[in-house]
Amino acid sequence: MFEFSKKTYIMGILNVTPDSFSDGGRYNEAESAIKRAIEMQNQGADIIDVGGESTRPGHTPVSEHDEIIRISKVVRSLRENIDIPVSIDTYKSNVAACALKLGASIINDIWGLQKDPEMARIVAQNDAYVVAMHNQDGTEYEADIMEEIKSFLKKSVEIAINAGVDKDKIILDPGIGFGKTPEQNIEVMARLEELKSLGYPILLGASRKSMIGKILDLPSNERVEGTVATTVIGIEKGVDIVRVHDVKENYRAAKVADAILRRRGI
Repeated sequence: MFEFSKKTYIMGILNVTPDSFSDGGRYNEAESAIKRAIEMQNQGADIIDVGGESTRPGHTPVSEHDEIIRISKVVRSLRENIDIPVSIDTYKSNVAACALKLGASIINDIWGLQKDPEMARIVAQNDAYVVAMHNQDGTEYEADIMEEIKSFLKKSVEIAINAGVDKDKIILDPGIGFGKTPEQNIEVMARLEELKSLGYPILLGASRKSMIGKILDLPSNERVEGTVATTVIGIEKGVDIVRVHDVKENYRAAKVADAILRRRGI
């Protein structure tokens, strides 16, 4: 499905929640969600990432039942209306199982398979791709932040492999905005290339994050240019997928960056 290192893949964010930090409530009806997904595909998205529970700071937790209801109709409709892979942003194995049954092919787990002990098994049984993201409660790090992130992700990989997940279907994410202060996020961004030593494709999810807001002193809906900057920096440092709200702008920036850095030509 993917040829990592040959191009940068664009993952378009589709939040079907009423309270996401950036676009809460805009796409929580199936019809508007499908329309937005088609638009993102036309703008250059390679993957649509559906989220049924907001993970912003201070979010209200959603039950498995409610999350499944939120994503089910959308995922089913996406498979009928778009021809690019569908990812599900969840850390709950039952939600993942439902989404995969309905046609999703990627699980984007913000807790790196370490929150729900059944998640890795579900991914393996369905021969799905998995994005394992670094996360933690609080922002205290006893050792060097990148070493701790790598240690966490190594554990995620071990869990995945032991459960039978295909090694070639594991993707890692440093977790910009999760368990990190804005200053720590900046350090992680500056050192992204260190994650390549783990030997897996890297996903970067910095779109409209508070780090950008702090730098620019702008609200979430005015952080497009800042996000584009993180996309280009990420590509230069070896990132393989960028997860973004603003697909058109980031697709264009990635295409130029790929032409220069990956020698993809014109």
